[in-house]
Order: sequence, then structure tokens, then C-alpha cells
Amino acid sequence: MPILATNKNYKQLIENIGITITKARSNAYMSINNELLRSYWNTGKYIVEYEQSGKIKADYGKKLLIQLSKDLTLNFGKGFSRSNLQYMRLLYQYYPKCQMPSGILSWSHYVELISIDNKKERNFYEAQAINERWSVKELKRQKKNSLFVRLASKKTNEEIIELSEKGQIIKTKYDILREPYILEFLEFPENYKYTETELEQRIINNLQKFLLELGKGFAFVGRQYRVTLNNRHFFVDLVFYHIKLQRYVLIDLKLPKVKHHHVGQMNMYLGYFATEINEQHDKEPIGIILTQEKDDIMIEYATYKLQSNLFVAKYQTYLPDKSILRQKVREILDDENEKET
Repeated sequence: MPILATNKNYKQLIENIGITITKARSNAYMSINNELLRSYWNTGKYIVEYEQSGKIKADYGKKLLIQLSKDLTLNFGKGFSRSNLQYMRLLYQYYPKCQMPSGILSWSHYVELISIDNKKERNFYEAQAINERWSVKELKRQKKNSLFVRLASKKTNEEIIELSEKGQIIKTKYDILREPYILEFLEFPENYKYTETELEQRIINNLQKFLLELGKGFAFVGRQYRVTLNNRHFFVDLVFYHIKLQRYVLIDLKLPKVKHHHVGQMNMYLGYFATEINEQHDKEPIGIILTQEKDDIMIEYATYKLQSNLFVAKYQTYLPDKSILRQKVREILDDENEKET
């Protein structure tokens, strides 16, 4: 009956059935995932209680897991390797009340989270993975890139506690900033001297990964966005719109370092967008100049009395030195570790 394909009610029928099937499949996955996590949590609980009742020491504990792995695998099949049993054990110890988000994160997510010793850091990545619906791959990347330490290094004790408990909540324009921005996914060869054009093209080629690095809420508007003044053309490298903040976010790429006239140029772009592009509901645009090197004193003078929506931030195309970043929040992290031991 080909005529049905053009029938409006029939199309609505297909759409309604599709929504029902998709929702059912999603609910089924969440239910199965939740039961799997609960069974692993209980497995960890039984192991810990058995160890505690027998006052089992560490050396014997290793032998216990090896033997347990063999017996459970024989009886129930794959999934009970010694390392998996150790993760189940830690799952119970880190979440003693089984208060895990129902069906949101998978066992693979929790394996990544359990490997984080510090509670504040672990809680942050859990909250952020939920807030931004991270895949396991993205969770691994953000851990590797030390996102928590990068954000925490700019915050007070109270703000770090909130960051740990809720993840990164976007309330103000300052909440979208990260420094340094980590662009290791661009995969530039070591010591390769790339140009600004090459940098921009690599970002466009990896736009989805760049959006993940920027954080939740960014929508891509365009590249080389033309600004015309008195018949002269200027071009903003990258333009985004932040949905929650309701602001345009303009990004210029500079290397190796930003200069004073770059600041003036970005300020001009902000004025243009505020006057010519913004709709009535849009708030003042934000400008971010990404640079390899940053002279804080020069930037302080270059931005003197300029609007506070203009920021200069460093980026790097390689993984951060965790020891340098962690030094800035060492006291907080160490204090938390001492409380847990």
C-alpha cells in the first residue's frame, strides 16, 4: 500500500511506535545495567565481609581473589577475573550504601572511577560524567588530561568542595574557562612548527573533540566569521554560542604568544557582536584569545578598563604535567587522602 507512505496519520503512527520502542529499549538497558551494578556491589560486599570475619591479611587476600576468580568463572562464565573482583571489592568500599546513579553510568565507567584514589577527584568525575553524558572513552580522556586539577587550581576550598559534589556547574561566564586548554587530539608531531591556519583547520577537523574540551553547552556557529567595518573585512577565527549563558563566544587563535593589538582587535569584535549581531535575548558576548604563551603583566595593561568579557587563556597540544598542576591543590587533596586512610 504505497499510498500509506504519504499519509500524515500513518507517518504519525510510525513516529509514535518508534518513540515507544526507543523508550522501552532505553528503560531495558538502564534496568539491566542497574541490576548488573547491584550484583557487582553485592559481590564486593560479600568479599569484604568474608575477609573481615576471617581477619584475612593482604597476602592471603590475593590468594583468595585468585581462587575465587577460578571458581566463579567455572560456575558463571566470564566477568570474574581477579582484577574485576578487586574492582567489585573497591566498588563496595567506595560506595558503602550502594548509592550509585541508577542506570546512568555503566560498570566500565565505574572501573575508571574506582581507579581514582582521591574522593573529591573521584566524585567530580562521576558528577561530570553524569552531567555531560560522557562515554567511557571521554571519561578516560578527561582523567588523563587532569580536568579536575585544572579546574580546581583556580578555585577556593569551598568552590573545590562544590566542584567535587556537583561537577562543573555553569552559572557565570567564568565557569566556562579552562586553563590550559588541552588539544592533544590535534596530534601535531613533536616540535612541529604549525601555523595559525593549520591549528584552526585541525580544530575544525576535530570539532566534536574540541567541543568536548570547551565543555557542555557550546554550539558551533562558524569559522572565519566576517566582520565588516567601513568596507574593511576582519575575521574571527571561531564563533560559538553558549546555550545556557545565552552568549556568543568568540575565539581567536594566536601563536606563539598574544600581543597587545590582538587584545584591541578582540575587543572590537565584541563590540561588533554586541551591537550588530546580538538579538534582544542575547547577553554580552565573550571573547577568548587562545595562545601558547601568556604575559600576564602585558595582558593586565592591555585590558586596562576594557570590558571584563575578554579573556586570554593558554592552550597546549600535549598532555599536561600532572605534577605541576596537582601542586596547586596538593594540600586539599592530601588532606582528603589522610581523612580516608
